[in-house]
Amino acid sequence: MALDSIPGSSGYLDSFPERRISYFGNKYVLALILTAGIAGLLFGYDTGVISGALLYIKDDFQEVKESSFLQETIVSMALVGAMIGSAGGGWFNDVYGRKKATLLADFVFAAGAIVMGVAPDPYVLIVGRFLVGLGVGLASVCAPVYIAEASPTELRGGLVSTNVLMITFGQFLSYCVNLAFTQVPGTWRWMLGVSGVPAVLQFLFMLLLPESPRWLYMKKDREQAAEVLSKIYDPFRLEDELDLLAVAAEEERKQKIVSIMDVFRIKEIRLAFLAGGGLLAFQQFSGINTVMYYSPTIVQMAGFSSNQLALLISLIVAAMNAAGTVLGIYLIDHMGRRSLALSSLAGVFVSLILLSISLLLSSSDTAGSIYSWLAVIGLALYIAFFAPGMGPVPWAINSEIYPQAYRGLCGGMGATVCWITNLIVSESFLSIADAIGTGGTFLIIAGIVVFAFLFVCAFVPETRALTFEEVDQLFKERAYGSRENSQSLLEPGNGFENRQA
Repeated sequence: MALDSIPGSSGYLDSFPERRISYFGNKYVLALILTAGIAGLLFGYDTGVISGALLYIKDDFQEVKESSFLQETIVSMALVGAMIGSAGGGWFNDVYGRKKATLLADFVFAAGAIVMGVAPDPYVLIVGRFLVGLGVGLASVCAPVYIAEASPTELRGGLVSTNVLMITFGQFLSYCVNLAFTQVPGTWRWMLGVSGVPAVLQFLFMLLLPESPRWLYMKKDREQAAEVLSKIYDPFRLEDELDLLAVAAEEERKQKIVSIMDVFRIKEIRLAFLAGGGLLAFQQFSGINTVMYYSPTIVQMAGFSSNQLALLISLIVAAMNAAGTVLGIYLIDHMGRRSLALSSLAGVFVSLILLSISLLLSSSDTAGSIYSWLAVIGLALYIAFFAPGMGPVPWAINSEIYPQAYRGLCGGMGATVCWITNLIVSESFLSIADAIGTGGTFLIIAGIVVFAFLFVCAFVPETRALTFEEVDQLFKERAYGSRENSQSLLEPGNGFENRQA
């Protein structure tokens, strides 16, 4: 089959432009994506809410106020849970389906929210943070894959990025909630406890929605898959999409049982995981969740001592993050994943240099000085450049670059890499800042961004407007050279299944 004849490919859709689907052109698809995207809202709310809640947790628990390590543990224990949740989530996602995995994530998250809200001491609070993290980790695997598999090819990047928009909206919402509860008795308990509400809502909504049509076709019920797809595509394109799924199902049937070692042994999967996992690692090492977890603390380090003012400035930063992600939804399917990531990283580097120099020259005793405001501007510019590019691109790439049989497994591994690097950064930020200063810490992050730029140049291909099958072919060509060579390795009897790459 010629690549430009594949349904959903750029060549195919250029020949049949009337079969293109616009972002708001199918309300059924949008309902699927927005419901699945509540998982992103949970992710974002948990990321943002702890930054404000921590200010008041320190007021209630003296041992937390006196220990940077305990503060870091309260923040990062959710990441430990997320790391475990995402590691197991890939397997659960593939075996039981995207829908059941999401329902489990919601249940665990809601339980964690209740535990946090009633925690009598920091240690029970840490247990609640761990449970919430388990839910977030599982959801971070399910949602992007569910959205990608329910999305038309020409919209896949933008629709997967909608999940990232929900993450940034969740962060913005968390700062709104933080501000709303600053004068309410129990402050941080309300801030953390209400996070269970969207988890309950998603659980109820997901009960009404179907399983991912691609998972249904491959694993369970082809008639049910066709019924779901008929609500997405017109009858002519539906037939083509089902033919494409039939080919993919036949390829999967020929494969042996999926093993985690295949990810490292089979060259094209190894290259795909290097690109996907590497992007997610650099997303975290570029400092985004350091900024979101500790933005009020960073604002106070820049010289603004008021809790309320720090939260208000952080709210503005979170609003910019959400607005930038909206721009990214448009750009990712027009500008392309690779170009968007590179331009984003270039802007992030400049912003971090400004932020670092401003923090090095400012003092906590000079609230409102020119350097304090320059630090806030640097923080805002960082978000403005990061949000449209390095926010959505890594998640979009990870939802589309793996073969069907490995999508859940590799997606879970990629999310695990994300949470491990997130844990490393969040657990070490305050300690490194105490040792060398906040300005010096962000200078180190700026150096890491340079390596991230070079990594994207070397290892991340452009996947805009490609079907899943075209992306598979792209990585085979990167692994083995020409298309003919890569296809010859797949011929029956050539021993490819036992080949050591």
